[in-house]
Amino acid sequence: MPDGLWVLFRRVVPPTENRRPQGGGKRRAGDQEALAAIVFVAASGCTWRQLRPVFGPCWQTVYRRFAQWSRDRVWARLHRVILDELGARGELDWSRCAIDSVSIRAAKGGH
Repeated sequence: MPDGLWVLFRRVVPPTENRRPQGGGKRRAGDQEALAAIVFVAASGCTWRQLRPVFGPCWQTVYRRFAQWSRDRVWARLHRVILDELGARGELDWSRCAIDSVSIRAAKGGH
């Protein structure tokens, strides 16, 4: 995972408490390792269960972190931060932008 992505990601991920309230147990898996595994799943198309142990956290941990960050809208905030960063650098080419929409008929008069 590129270092630049991690720097931007740290700006949008909610802070976490590394201490377990009940004490003991394993140390919480790092966010950077979990993000690398999530990016791998997205880029490779593999399933969560096919994650390689090289990433560190087990697939269940990576999936739970993905689900939590999805509920927290981290991906939408990251997308915006990346666009803002690229725009500030003058690296966005809006001439290659596409807008998509869907139209469906409203059933029963739209009620």
